[in-house]
Amino acid sequence: MLKLLAEDREEAGLRYEQFRRRLVKFFEWRGSLTPEEHADETLNRTARKLVEGVVINDLSNFVGGVARRLIFEMLEQREREQKALGKLSEPVALIEIEDDDEQDPRLDCFRSCLNELPQDQRNLIIDYYREDEHKRIQQRKVLADKLGTPLNALRIRARRLRAQLDKCITNCMK
Repeated sequence: MLKLLAEDREEAGLRYEQFRRRLVKFFEWRGSLTPEEHADETLNRTARKLVEGVVINDLSNFVGGVARRLIFEMLEQREREQKALGKLSEPVALIEIEDDDEQDPRLDCFRSCLNELPQDQRNLIIDYYREDEHKRIQQRKVLADKLGTPLNALRIRARRLRAQLDKCITNCMK
């Protein structure tokens, strides 16, 4: 693949990185939750086609076609996840506090930030952290299966949601 980009190895490496950056932006613009992973997958699929012996005359157009197909796959996956999330039961209340005098401002911010999330993301993060430490691994495997997504992708989504919540809570506390 590098030889198609340029004869000089250094120049080929630079062009490869340019391709990758453009692909990351392409996937970001189309709403990918993991644009770097999608860019890498696009380049990996292109490299596999070259190894299989497919002749590529215009690498840029070929990579663009692979990226567009990957977008369609991403959208189909997202639709399956939405359907699966819709089938999950509504999460139970996280924490109920009876005495309003003892409320923690951080907890109020957490609740407020959690309510700002779309319903599917709120359900996902609650289900992701629902069980205690010993049952959590199995619960996450079940959740990933229900969503039809790999466990690592679920972890990445949960990590991003948690970072979003942390940022919101920090801003709320100011």
